[in-house]
Amino acid sequence: MANAPRSSRPTPNPAPGGTPAAKAGQPPAGATAALVLADGTTFWGTGLGATGLRVGEVCFNTSITGYQEIITDPSYAGQIITFTFPHIGNVGANDEDIETLSPVARGLVLRADVTEPSNWRARAHLDAWLKAKQIVGISGVDTRALTRRIRDLGAPNGDRKSTRLNSSHGYISYAVFCLKKK
Repeated sequence: MANAPRSSRPTPNPAPGGTPAAKAGQPPAGATAALVLADGTTFWGTGLGATGLRVGEVCFNTSITGYQEIITDPSYAGQIITFTFPHIGNVGANDEDIETLSPVARGLVLRADVTEPSNWRARAHLDAWLKAKQIVGISGVDTRALTRRIRDLGAPNGDRKSTRLNSSHGYISYAVFCLKKK
């Protein structure tokens, strides 16, 4: 986590409702991914999983275990899941801990980088499993600030309100955007 960009913490620019927010702009040094909300709030971090753009409702989950089941749970269809527990991925991934064969979550947001698997049942590193399932992710995000924002202002509701990240990336709304792999 020492290499994770620290600028995912909101800056003192007040956003609607008095919540501090970082607006879209140049990525900080070391950033390879961004979570961009419809109002322009941007959380920078490090990309994991697949490379690409995914758009969906941003939600949060406070579970300590079961991240693979959560990612594959049909109730999270179309959502970008923010995990509040910092040790997501530490037991790896396998073919037994899934709810559906084809995950329907659009992405995930993590606080800490994924560590090497430490469970005898692991068949893959979470990063490799996410790549194979075409799920994008971002780590190094202040998930506490993002969760408070969702809790206080409500989950982004897909109202088609968009923000411009920059001219080369076009208009995106509620998105995890993995710029490149580390």
